[in-house]
Amino acid sequence: MFRDDDDYNRGFNTFALALYKTDSIGLVESFMSDHVHMLVQTEDPDRFMRAYRMPYAKYFNNRYGRHGRLGEPRHFVLEIKGLHHHLAAASYILRNALHHGIVPIPYAYPHSSVNVIFQREMGKRPERDLIPRTSYYRHIGRHASFPDSYVMNRSGLFLRESVLDIPQMENMFMTPRNFDYYMGRRTSEEWVKEQENDRNGTASVTLEVIESNVRMTTLKDMLVLESGRADYRRISDVDLCREIDRIVKEDLHAASIYSLSCEEKKNLAGYLKGKYYSGGAQLCRCLALNYRPSAD
Repeated sequence: MFRDDDDYNRGFNTFALALYKTDSIGLVESFMSDHVHMLVQTEDPDRFMRAYRMPYAKYFNNRYGRHGRLGEPRHFVLEIKGLHHHLAAASYILRNALHHGIVPIPYAYPHSSVNVIFQREMGKRPERDLIPRTSYYRHIGRHASFPDSYVMNRSGLFLRESVLDIPQMENMFMTPRNFDYYMGRRTSEEWVKEQENDRNGTASVTLEVIESNVRMTTLKDMLVLESGRADYRRISDVDLCREIDRIVKEDLHAASIYSLSCEEKKNLAGYLKGKYYSGGAQLCRCLALNYRPSAD
């Protein structure tokens, strides 16, 4: 779903525009190469998802010469009620890259809102290199509507702190130290017990529930990766996708990865595995192939 930084930026910008179009409030999000997690306050989840998915799919299809739906036929929706339910859902979303072995700590991942919560208190410098509003449309489309509060940096990304309700999340986590504790907290039954204190009759938010529609990493592996036990020196998804797209255009003389046959993709996977030691899950993500965790 996201092959380079421009795709990640466009994905978040489309998300921001969907919030404004549907009068919804964004709390936290995490954009992964093959899926997205969002915590949103909205009166109509289906309308919000249509406002996000359709424009981004159109952008992606136009850029890579593909057709049809992008992503699963039906998006996954989980209603969140109660403080501890919100804390659990937000924490799992912000730690998503950790659970998939992309980064050793949540703060190392650039495509989520983890670094804009308690930004000043945690010693992180806010973005200052902004572009004029007249330049926004090259990154969001000519007919996009957005509020005056949205501001954009020179990479073409709406600043997350100008889009999301960060003060609400900071009130939930209460202090920077408590937020940092949740970002490093291990999954356990204590999370479930805490949510029972909300007494709202809603099932507890767990890692298994949050990831129920994502099949790229097993629950067992995610619990291991949660401790930071992964080889983070390997090539990233963005860099691997960039190398694949270069090979496709320069060596195979094809329009994009989506114009290759399944057999051509498998042959390319064999070459990349030998050169970069990439695992089956990562190769399938970047080559747009189906993947079963048990086969890796």
